[in-house]
Amino acid sequence: MQNTLLLVDGSSYLYRAFHAMPDLRNPQGEPTGAIYGMINMLRRLRADYPAAYMACVFDAKGKTFRDDLYAEYKAQRAPMPDDLRLQIEPIHAAVKAMGWPILMVEGVEADDVIGTLAVEATKLGFNTIVSTGDKDLAQLVNANVTLINTMSNEKLDEPGVLAKFGVPPNRIIDYLTLIGDTVDNVPGVAKCGPKTAVKWLTEYDSLDGVIANADKIKGVVGDNLRSALEWLPQGRVLITVKTDCDLAGHYDSIQDSLVAKEESREDMLAFFTRYGFKTWLREITGDATAGATPLPAAKAATSGGNPAQAGLFNDDANADTNVGDSPAAPVQHNYETVLSEAALDEWLARINAAKLTSVDTETTSLEPMTAQLVGISLCCEVGHAAYIPVAHNYPGAPEQLSLAVVLGKMKAWLEDDSKPKVGQNLKYDSHIFANQGVSLRGIAHDTLLESYVFESHKSHDMDSLAMRHLGKKTISFEEVCGKGASQIGFNQVDLERATAYAAEDADITLQLHLAMWPEIQPDANLLRVYHDIELPTSVVLQKIERNGVHINKDLLEAQSHEIGIRLLELEQKAYELAEQPFNLNSPKQLGEIFFGKLGLPVVKKTPSGAPSTDEEVLQKLAEDYPLPKVLLEYRGLAKLKSTYTDKLPKMVNASTGRVHTNYAQAVAVTGRLASNDPNLQNIPVRTAEGRRIREAFVAGPGNVIISADYSQIELRIMAHISGDASLLAAFANGEDIHRATASEIFAVALDEVSSEQRRYAKVINFGLIYGMSAFGLAGNLGIERSAAQSYIDKYFQRYPGVAQYMADTRTKAKAHGYVETVFGRRLWLAEINSPNGPRRAGAERAAINAPMQGTAADLIKLAMIAVQGWLETDQLQSRMIMQVHDELVLEVPQAELELVKQKLPELMANVAKLDVPLLAEVGVGGNWEEAH
Repeated sequence: MQNTLLLVDGSSYLYRAFHAMPDLRNPQGEPTGAIYGMINMLRRLRADYPAAYMACVFDAKGKTFRDDLYAEYKAQRAPMPDDLRLQIEPIHAAVKAMGWPILMVEGVEADDVIGTLAVEATKLGFNTIVSTGDKDLAQLVNANVTLINTMSNEKLDEPGVLAKFGVPPNRIIDYLTLIGDTVDNVPGVAKCGPKTAVKWLTEYDSLDGVIANADKIKGVVGDNLRSALEWLPQGRVLITVKTDCDLAGHYDSIQDSLVAKEESREDMLAFFTRYGFKTWLREITGDATAGATPLPAAKAATSGGNPAQAGLFNDDANADTNVGDSPAAPVQHNYETVLSEAALDEWLARINAAKLTSVDTETTSLEPMTAQLVGISLCCEVGHAAYIPVAHNYPGAPEQLSLAVVLGKMKAWLEDDSKPKVGQNLKYDSHIFANQGVSLRGIAHDTLLESYVFESHKSHDMDSLAMRHLGKKTISFEEVCGKGASQIGFNQVDLERATAYAAEDADITLQLHLAMWPEIQPDANLLRVYHDIELPTSVVLQKIERNGVHINKDLLEAQSHEIGIRLLELEQKAYELAEQPFNLNSPKQLGEIFFGKLGLPVVKKTPSGAPSTDEEVLQKLAEDYPLPKVLLEYRGLAKLKSTYTDKLPKMVNASTGRVHTNYAQAVAVTGRLASNDPNLQNIPVRTAEGRRIREAFVAGPGNVIISADYSQIELRIMAHISGDASLLAAFANGEDIHRATASEIFAVALDEVSSEQRRYAKVINFGLIYGMSAFGLAGNLGIERSAAQSYIDKYFQRYPGVAQYMADTRTKAKAHGYVETVFGRRLWLAEINSPNGPRRAGAERAAINAPMQGTAADLIKLAMIAVQGWLETDQLQSRMIMQVHDELVLEVPQAELELVKQKLPELMANVAKLDVPLLAEVGVGGNWEEAH
């Protein structure tokens, strides 16, 4: 430590930090992602690599000597994003407050300053560690200089450089000169990639050797080399890091100017307060409520849920901190492989006594209904975790406890509601345990859902969460199992490596909970969304997924055959209209035929300047020309065939005879669910072919399908949120809302509204809640823009509460960076204060609609929870089998049909009390289409 110099490529760090969290903002709407990431990374770096001397080196403003040498140097690099530029000055202030000396030297780059300092340190007998993601700096590596990349946990010493690039450090300059540097816009030899460069340098020793033997190198790449001979010396100068910069006036010496200092508590306290970093504020002050919103006397979390969970939620703000040390500081971990019953018994005693235990499973597949259990990991104290392998079967694998023994001992704990558990996406783990006849209970927390509720606009995978909240790069699945064709199953992973990965997952999950829970618990709205909506919804979704839906394979196969015949007919028709055969899926060929041969008008162009043939263009051209219309029909049918009629029969689970979708809960910012493998939410309902596919979703013997759908839910929510008197009255009186709107806009009596006027009103009603402009409305109605604007003006005159709501929402969104649903879900709008006009306008439109979409999503989740609770309480045989947008689909025995028909809409209508009545409409049939 006393003879170590730690150098940070600050410019590389701040860009990486910004792109990791580009949308993070504080309550004032200021961008803070780069600041947050920079502080996290520097803290982690300093903890992992203690050094007596250190510096954070940034690029100075203005040109460098390389710009004078080559005018095109870095010419292709995009300008710094405005949101990042705003954070540069605060970053410099934070770095200084953290005790890091800063260097910025005009006329040279940060790389050159780092190179100069590394040479000086070597002369002093010091070791230098350079933290960067820049491959150019590999040329500095020697016995005293090492590169580290904290984002990938990569360490490059001399053997490491040779292993990564194929050449030693003293040949990196030659290597980079040959291949060029696209980031800095430094040309190399055309078509000379890394393999070719290594081959040449191995054969001819150096760049000078390659140049001297250029006439011996054959082929196109040899010609390219000879064409580049005049350029290569200049390229080498641009690539070479200077190690003799004049640093006078910037610092005196390493020992005098680059001494590592302690963080300034006062400066960091002021900084965290200024930029709204509440968790760090609480760390400094020791006050669990610092920067947090005070809890009301009666907490929303006390309603619903099981008693054990309610107890957890009612503890103080930092109630769970006694399960381990705070993850803010570096944690020395102890990961244990459990191979004996005695060791398993010790861990069972530990988790039975624990206040909260993190649990995770390792499996053979990501498909939850068929995946086999390979091992279980546990953690109830930060830094101390265990992996219990049960099915590693590679040659030489140690003897492991059998699955029967492990689950026999663990089943009681896994199924105990009073033993609180936390995990990352426990819905998946619940399936894995269910495959073994174990019902996972006591789910108190889920870090996937904590992240989703707290920061819905960001990524929620564990690797991203660990970097964002803990400043830690976790072991990735690919690092353990490989990727592509060479990827192995987890059961083939060496136990030592498997333990490092699996135990880390459990440990990191617990640390993430400790980091995120204090952000959610003090906020009554977020707490309600997390505890009363998202957590119980996850449990219900797991049941719906396991229920699955029965499909008629024969019917789908027959439809697939019919669609195939129709596709051939459409293909021939397209050939006739084009007067030649062509690839219907080739944009290039379509462009040549549309705009070259047929002379169709160009609607818009691609980024490269070519005429576009995308879906929007086809829709526009299909209004006037037959070929685009045929292509649209062809594409629609081809998608139905490949996605549904061909695919669904192959996705029937062999053991259940049903199709089991996966509902992704933490995807849409609005709270809506996504369905995948297969996607059951995108089957068209407005086309005959789509409706026929729905006919293949059938009830099992002795059952019927019941579909319950919220009626005009978003318009009802608009009435509630806006408080508009006319809208509220129309819904309260049970009026046809579109007819009522037409009556208002066209100033006619309700019974005199024509079908055309009602159609216009329907488009206006739905268009405006999606932020539609006069231009968009004109296009939808096929009228002049001025007429569309007149309709909008009349609408707002008749519904002034809606106009006021929209104005207020835009203002609040700009002030906070988000809007909220009726239940308090935060809907983040990253571009609401963007300097880019179109992006900002798009965010404003989203701000108006998001509370309605989000509230509708909250309502259907509450409905699912209520319905599942009723089915279980009354021990009915009916079961939910699908959730599609605002619709619940159940499979119901004939004996329970009348009861469910009566009770289902009542439950759905009473999950919340709004200022307008909620209405759920029910349909019954032998298949989904009949019931819808």
